[in-house]
Amino acid sequence: MNYEIAYKRLQEIIKGLEEETISLDESLKLYEEGIRLYRHCNKLLESAQLKITRFSNDTLEEIEIDIEEV
Repeated sequence: MNYEIAYKRLQEIIKGLEEETISLDESLKLYEEGIRLYRHCNKLLESAQLKITRFSNDTLEEIEIDIEEV
């Protein structure tokens, strides 16, 4: 599941939990699903951050090499 779909579903769950008309059992099911989605989204964001950091480090290393060669 991609980030956008997971985040949208997480927002729906939050709205559902804010309603006072759902049962305790349904609230618990939504909460559990929400926690899974939160962890999934967090993992995707951490992965994206790692890729950006690697890209930034690679770019900095290339710049350093170019400067040393001049």
